[in-house]
Amino acid sequence: MSELPAGLRSLAVQRRGVPADDLVAVEAPVALVFNGISHAVMMATPSELEAFALGFAVSEGLLASRAECYGIDVTESGGRYEIHLEVAAAAEMRLKERRRQMSGRTGCGLCGIESLEALDLAPPRLVDPLVIEPAAIARALEQLPARQVLNRRSGAHHAAAWVTPAGELAEVMEDVGRHNALDKLLGTRLGAGLDLQRGFVLMTSRASSELVLKSVRLGVPALATISAATSLAIDIARSSGAQLYGFCRGAESVRYA
Repeated sequence: MSELPAGLRSLAVQRRGVPADDLVAVEAPVALVFNGISHAVMMATPSELEAFALGFAVSEGLLASRAECYGIDVTESGGRYEIHLEVAAAAEMRLKERRRQMSGRTGCGLCGIESLEALDLAPPRLVDPLVIEPAAIARALEQLPARQVLNRRSGAHHAAAWVTPAGELAEVMEDVGRHNALDKLLGTRLGAGLDLQRGFVLMTSRASSELVLKSVRLGVPALATISAATSLAIDIARSSGAQLYGFCRGAESVRYA
């Protein structure tokens, strides 16, 4: 049997009372460490971890840009992962000022923040954002299932896809956490020096506030999801000038902002 991808694990199960093998999604603790300072422990699928770390750091505002990251090293021991980022002195000072202890989960992007005053729910307004048409979303949706390599076998991975204005899929990242999948996608494009203003993000999840925040902070003009949007996600999208689509299924969608 060929080696399984990092995001999958084979387990013995029973199906209709009969012994069988099944593939399940790997969920592992992943610690993010900046210049030796432990910042957060996230539960994530242990694949594309360099991209995940970079996307997380920039989309959370810990790094002002890709240029503030000098190197990324991933270590693993007993199914636990550490991502060590070497960052600029300015980023380290920023991290110390904003330092918070949080335990990331697959359903929350603000766990453990120290105070309400530390919340940043007003990202800069987008300047002349690209207009995304519903037809482009529908075209992307048709292509997405074939690109969900992990979820097709596990049924438990979210996907975040970068889509061109014409509706073509450029990259697809998967993770057990929807915001982790987005961080991997953003980090992949940041690491490659690719544009984040000429296209949009399509996700197999609801549209929550942290997904909109992460996208808008990096200048992404639109986010489309297969499920509904939350009230705060809509408020942030409207105030920032971003486009937000939900219930994207087939040719149908709801435009919230």
